[in-house]
Amino acid sequence: MSDKEIAEKPALEQTEFAESKPLVAPERAEYEALCEKFDEQRRKKLLRKIDLRLMPILTLLYLVSYMDRTNIGNARLLGLETDLGLSPQQYNWALTIFFFPYSFFEVPANLMLKFLRPSLWLSLIMLFWGITMMCMGWTQNYAGILAARFFLGVAEAGLFPGATYITTTWYRKNELQVRVAAFYCAASLAGSFSGLLAYGIGFMDGIRGYHGWRWIFILEGLLTICVATASYFLISDTPQEVKWLTDEEKRYYVKQAFTDSKCYVSISNYSFRVSRIIPRELTSHAQLGAFMFFVVACGTYAISFSLPTVINQLGYTAANAQLLTIPVYVYACIITLVNALSADHFMIRFPHVVVPLCSSLTGFVIALTVSPIEKPGVVYFSMFLIAGGLFPNTPAFVAWLSNNLAGQWKRAAGMALEFTIGNCLGGVIGSNIFLAREKPFYRTAYIFEISITCAGMVTAVLQAFLLWRTNTKRVEQVRKAEEEGRDLDAEFKDEGDKNPYFKYTL
Repeated sequence: MSDKEIAEKPALEQTEFAESKPLVAPERAEYEALCEKFDEQRRKKLLRKIDLRLMPILTLLYLVSYMDRTNIGNARLLGLETDLGLSPQQYNWALTIFFFPYSFFEVPANLMLKFLRPSLWLSLIMLFWGITMMCMGWTQNYAGILAARFFLGVAEAGLFPGATYITTTWYRKNELQVRVAAFYCAASLAGSFSGLLAYGIGFMDGIRGYHGWRWIFILEGLLTICVATASYFLISDTPQEVKWLTDEEKRYYVKQAFTDSKCYVSISNYSFRVSRIIPRELTSHAQLGAFMFFVVACGTYAISFSLPTVINQLGYTAANAQLLTIPVYVYACIITLVNALSADHFMIRFPHVVVPLCSSLTGFVIALTVSPIEKPGVVYFSMFLIAGGLFPNTPAFVAWLSNNLAGQWKRAAGMALEFTIGNCLGGVIGSNIFLAREKPFYRTAYIFEISITCAGMVTAVLQAFLLWRTNTKRVEQVRKAEEEGRDLDAEFKDEGDKNPYFKYTL
């Protein structure tokens, strides 16, 4: 659909909320004039220009972030537990403690993007966690690894919600999920990259008196510091502020935002009020979204931390187990992109949540019912189904929630709250369900994951039904208001997605 056709669509599909009313006549005339200049070919060229400036650096940032938080699973196979004298319970606490500050600081860290430029804020927190990561390589005991993991959680809290929020300020809702998926693929690529690095770094064991697991933290921390320095110069802030868009492109970009049912671009003119971000303002679909994110986060972290050990328990050496994680994560990356492309093309989120959940459910059932001793290859295959079902759902949930929260402050807080609940509960539980005493069967982990995956599927169905019912009621509400001559924009001023003109994405 062309931009001009979008501009001519009825108000119900154009309007996001009262602060972004339909374009008035002079603005519409200016926008239609810009549409004549920005035909489909030129618009696609502009979109590619933005993609090339924005997506590579966001992808790199999240790759490094996810690699740094999960590489402790690779370090475990290279002797971390033995050198630090950790019991299985202490190791699990070293995993778990990361998520308490990570969850607590996600909302305030995301709101900091409204007070500091993203390029400055994200590069600062990344520099801090790079230093922390290097310090992990010099820890000598249980208290040291706990402290390092705690401060790593503090620093990393702002990266994923921040990077996600940046994409919502640049892209329309039907362009969003594939972009979120593109940089979230870094999570699955991080698993592959981390496994490959761990395999190579393992050969550094003994250099300068350090065991291989220490070099994992030191070298990957140094890499993070280098990326943080570069990111300050490479991250693009808002469309209005960048120098690589022409004035005409900026005007077109801002005007087209008002024709989408998400006015992502108008950041700076939306003032802060506590009433826009307190929990009572976050509607039921945000709460249901947070629960679904918890379901996926729980499984994703469980697999990310435990996959090298699970494969190792299938009878493979530690070195080969590191390498065998790579195909699993590559497969997850491919499925994540395919799922996102389909979701953005058809502009419907619900089936692109449920179908991947079916894949992960099948994988967990296979892992539970098949003996890893008798049929290790089948259990290894189940890891593909699990990862291929879990990783695609994070960008799907992000896009679904973002599409349905109106108002920049509310969207920033709502998305961060989703990550807070999902990462806190999901991360804490997911890092503790693969019990060492149950190896190689891990029945508790698989039974728990089967249960919450089923709950997540039911929640997705409920979410879609509630949104559909609300949309249906709003069509009737708008019709009656027009008959009565009422101004709904005035009645629902500053009400965000509660405005009857706002249409929820299913």
